[in-house]
Amino acid sequence: MSKVVASMHGAVSLVNAIATGKGATLGISLGIEAVVETQPGRGIIFENKASTLSSRLIRSVVEKSVPKSDLEKNKITISVKSEIPSGYGLKSSSAISSVISLACAKLFRPKATDMEILRDGVLASIESKVSITGAFDDACACYFGGFVVTDNTNIKIVKSEKAPEDLSAIIFIPESRRRGNVKKLKILNSIFSQAWDLANKSDYWNAMTLNGLATSAILGSDPKIITDLLDSGALGASVSGNGPSIAAVVKNDKVSSVKKVFSSLDGSIIVSSINNKKAEVHEV
Repeated sequence: MSKVVASMHGAVSLVNAIATGKGATLGISLGIEAVVETQPGRGIIFENKASTLSSRLIRSVVEKSVPKSDLEKNKITISVKSEIPSGYGLKSSSAISSVISLACAKLFRPKATDMEILRDGVLASIESKVSITGAFDDACACYFGGFVVTDNTNIKIVKSEKAPEDLSAIIFIPESRRRGNVKKLKILNSIFSQAWDLANKSDYWNAMTLNGLATSAILGSDPKIITDLLDSGALGASVSGNGPSIAAVVKNDKVSSVKKVFSSLDGSIIVSSINNKKAEVHEV
């Protein structure tokens, strides 16, 4: 019988990858932890059924990352604790797939590389229909932290660097979970392509803001919020993922003035510092 604990963090979008297959993300410090235990037997058991975690996704990740011969002789028990709200564009499903892939690799494939671990999670996300692009950009930011610029279509990291430590993300989670039609993001694919080019030149805040104006126009958030956030001192602001949450990245001394922009809206506010720490896993 063995048991491992894996942990990593959430992320916010800088450039949405749906239109072009290329994305950019920034790690934040909302955490997620998975405990995976094995004992002789068969089957995949989830401890925390009450949560909205996609059991289809978790099953798919386990089947991808555990060799068939091991699946046949092990009963695998999984529990996940997460601070990342799910269904708001804050990468909870990428964090779940990556953290479980990491834990399973530690148990069954200790020589697996970071890229193999991430790829298993991405393929499972596509297969279980949790993500259109597999969200490789999101998975990388959750796993490595910092800024990550990726080519999702080819599962390739184009650029990865640490973010300044004196930054926080202020995230607004609206009461309404309504999301716009993400397929329409392709209408502006040349704009998203420009935003990605900016991120690739490390011009992250302009990339994020351009992405924010384009996504909010299509997904039904009010683009004026983006400009109000910048006006109050945000470095960059955007709808995160496919929404409906909105994230603004600020220097720590500007947190309260940027929070005020959201205070008149219906919803809750999370302030999370930027995360540069890589995922961790250890046996218990």
